[in-house]
Amino acid sequence: MDSPEDLIGQNPMLSSETKRRIDAANDILVGKLPLPTDQVELITLALIYKFMDDLDEQSVQLGGKRSYFIKDLEPYRWRTLLSQKISGTDRVNLFKDGIEALGDAKTAKHLPELFRDVFRNAMLKFRDGQTLTLFLTQIDGFTYSHSEELGNAFEYLLQKMGIQGDNGQFRTPRHIIDFIVDLLEPTPEDKILDPACGTGGFLVSAYKHILAKHTSKDSAVPGDQLTPAKREKISKNIVGYDITPLMVKLSEVNLFLHGFSAPDIHEYDTLSNDARWNDKFDLILANPPFMTPKGGVIPHTRFRIQAKKSEVLFTDFIAEHLIQNGRAGIIVPNGVIATAQKKYAQLRKFLIEDSLVGVVSFPAGIFRPYSGAKTSFLILNKELAKRREKVLFLIIQNDGFDLGARRSPIKDNDLPAALETITIWLRQEALKPNGTIQARLVDKKELFRDKWIRLEAESFFNNKPLKSKYPIVDLGSVAQIISGQSPPSKSYNEEGVGMPFYQGKVEFGEFCLGDPQVWTSQPKKIGKMNDILMSVRAPVGPVNLCTSEICIGRGLAVIRPKKEILRDYLFYFLRANQDRIRGSGGTVFKSISRDQIAEIKIPLPSLTEQERILAKIEHHQKQISALNKQIEEKHMQIQSAFDGVLEVED
Repeated sequence: MDSPEDLIGQNPMLSSETKRRIDAANDILVGKLPLPTDQVELITLALIYKFMDDLDEQSVQLGGKRSYFIKDLEPYRWRTLLSQKISGTDRVNLFKDGIEALGDAKTAKHLPELFRDVFRNAMLKFRDGQTLTLFLTQIDGFTYSHSEELGNAFEYLLQKMGIQGDNGQFRTPRHIIDFIVDLLEPTPEDKILDPACGTGGFLVSAYKHILAKHTSKDSAVPGDQLTPAKREKISKNIVGYDITPLMVKLSEVNLFLHGFSAPDIHEYDTLSNDARWNDKFDLILANPPFMTPKGGVIPHTRFRIQAKKSEVLFTDFIAEHLIQNGRAGIIVPNGVIATAQKKYAQLRKFLIEDSLVGVVSFPAGIFRPYSGAKTSFLILNKELAKRREKVLFLIIQNDGFDLGARRSPIKDNDLPAALETITIWLRQEALKPNGTIQARLVDKKELFRDKWIRLEAESFFNNKPLKSKYPIVDLGSVAQIISGQSPPSKSYNEEGVGMPFYQGKVEFGEFCLGDPQVWTSQPKKIGKMNDILMSVRAPVGPVNLCTSEICIGRGLAVIRPKKEILRDYLFYFLRANQDRIRGSGGTVFKSISRDQIAEIKIPLPSLTEQERILAKIEHHQKQISALNKQIEEKHMQIQSAFDGVLEVED
């Protein structure tokens, strides 16, 4: 039975022997190169090294000449490396000198620029002859009939290793990439970009999709209907940017091994460098970095939204760099669609007005084991957005794998049904949910009624409007809401002089994290005796009553009723309806802002009717107390049943 790793990298063209050898080569290197990036880089260098020498040998066998290991590079041929006549130490020195020579502009000037780029600044980071011999022997056993097969092997290597870039950019699972590409349907005429391309997964998938759509029914050659000139045009139309040199190198290799003679991949800071700002694309596919460096990004000045969050800037960049009828698929952290802040709301307004046609909610955990972040997928289509007044919201619960660290395969998979549902919407402007898929069309006018223009798909499902025979008001109109804050470090006092500081909720009914911290001076944001306290993050919604005057931390908010509403009525209503209270989905956990709390809908009976409702509640509470007392007595009786069974020595 295949392991989960095998299933993720499964490809009918990739033999089990090839996968075994890649796994073995990786296992050999682990002791010397603990970083996955270093392991992948060396395996990549060795595979390309051998590939070049094999091409030379193939040329000679066909009556031609060598093209790669000639002149100054001839001493470094792969077959010389594997000679049994040299010692382990000599092999280390020869391989070290070889990879350096392959990246040297003088000794390797006859090589295609791609190969020089692959080996530029490469080095051997260990000097153990025995380890290197074992490693090269494994690579030497790697056989292939053409570069496409080698490309699939390389793709498996990247997937297995879970390579991730800097700045919080995690490898996008292959099946998610293919789902997005199939949905956006790249064509041979499209100019395609991934502005944070990593190892080039989206670009390779787009190319494969185009080939598959232009392959004859019984042909064994992918894309046989495409002329060589058309293939060359397609390869020039597929472009990638990445800020990390290693990712650029890996992406170039990945594309080359999938048939690109000169991959158009650029080491480029998409957010801070505007040299390529005027380039436009028919199709943009991306999973941009989630993480913003401390202090924020320092972007150039040509963005329409002057933000410092990388997720905001990347999304804005993508929308701005589509041609007039362009389209895009973007994986975004939940903050992009739900954070109640001005820049985020401004971004969402631009998207709806300009290009947004669909929001797909992915389950939290699809990037495990590297990240448990909740993500969504935005579908942009400028041409359709001009004609349509509704946006599609769809929820994917299962993607064919469980959400544990190992991401083991499961039977439940919403992706095929989601693909069909979204495709029908894009082509026919019709909503025909397939199976158990949750999908809904929401009018743009409805989206704009929300002050923050939140686009969290879950908020449009199972959240029926509140109905009541009494007037329904916003909580902010009948109560003062005070958000918490973090005290300055100088305010802490170990002697316990001052006011208790409560940070957040650890269990239901408990709002103190460990021992109460104190402030030595009177803080501005305090909870008074009998104020209502609400947990505003991790989780959102639970309420309790304040039993003393305290300073409220960032995990809490105070809700202080005005004269129009009784405190206990409001408290019991919020507690009874806390499952309806929804906040914004951050990349780590959900939270709710002061403004969102103020927008919670509350039925407002007269004060007399509120008192009548409270009398009923008090009656039920007395019954609950009596039942709890009986339960406690029964537990004591159970314990007493063992009296005399155990003898306890003094």
